[in-house]
Amino acid sequence: MHVFVTGASGFIGTAVVSELIAAGHAVTGLARSEDSASIVKRLGASVHLGDLDDLGAIRAGAAAADGVVHLANKHDWANPSESNRAERASVEAIAETLAGSRRPLVFASGVAGFSLGRPVTENDTSPAIGPDSARGGAENLAMDYASRDVRVVSARFAASVHDKDDHGFIAVLADAARKMGRVPYAGDGANQWPAVHRSDAARLVRLGLEDAPAGTILHVVGEEGVPLREIAEALAVRLGLPATSMSADDLAAKIPFVGRFLGVDATASSQLTRQRFDWTPSGPTLLDDIAAGHYDR
Repeated sequence: MHVFVTGASGFIGTAVVSELIAAGHAVTGLARSEDSASIVKRLGASVHLGDLDDLGAIRAGAAAADGVVHLANKHDWANPSESNRAERASVEAIAETLAGSRRPLVFASGVAGFSLGRPVTENDTSPAIGPDSARGGAENLAMDYASRDVRVVSARFAASVHDKDDHGFIAVLADAARKMGRVPYAGDGANQWPAVHRSDAARLVRLGLEDAPAGTILHVVGEEGVPLREIAEALAVRLGLPATSMSADDLAAKIPFVGRFLGVDATASSQLTRQRFDWTPSGPTLLDDIAAGHYDR
């Protein structure tokens, strides 16, 4: 299969591109700069120049491929509405291009934001509806294309996708801790975040691209929930700082955007995904990667 991958030079994208190529697929990666293009080339993939605001380039890349993996996101912590806008626009552009073709579209979504009081499952419908919602409501928008002969697959990623070079939520927390002189957690720190190792995530994305029926929800979750206090204490050991409790409001004020998630309980199950796709996560745990020094920088 010839696969067009957005976000191909990113933290998750590089692992996905390598996984696809190792499985015998040809890959073309979207690259917004010469630096990004060089990364994509080193992985053994072809380069398609463009970015999330260049919808023409995205449509062209999708049109020329047998399937699409959409991982790119602006991750603009200071302006999340801009990230949401770009996400909705790019998903719609790809889906419209693939409409009527029965080609697969696997796109990145998330397990956060459900507030169910229990672990989120693959059977739960995303509460994000419309362009002003989280991720621009892209999951619900994309799922409408299953009835238009697009093999749509939502890959709901755990809040923490971890490995060496992770720059996500845990890295942001570690950076904030160094500036504050302590590693914070909210309240008693009993709230939990789901996590998955990057290698396990890449393998599941490939399985979804190859075999998942239209309308499938994949939960890219290796650990259902890791208590925030345990995360903070593990970081504290590595950084040589105390782990201390703060109020959720103070955390939100001290750590822009990411801080408001530190007091949220966001557990998620991947039981159905594991059963349906014979997927067994085998990479290191989040605490293993913290202990290995991946967030010491």
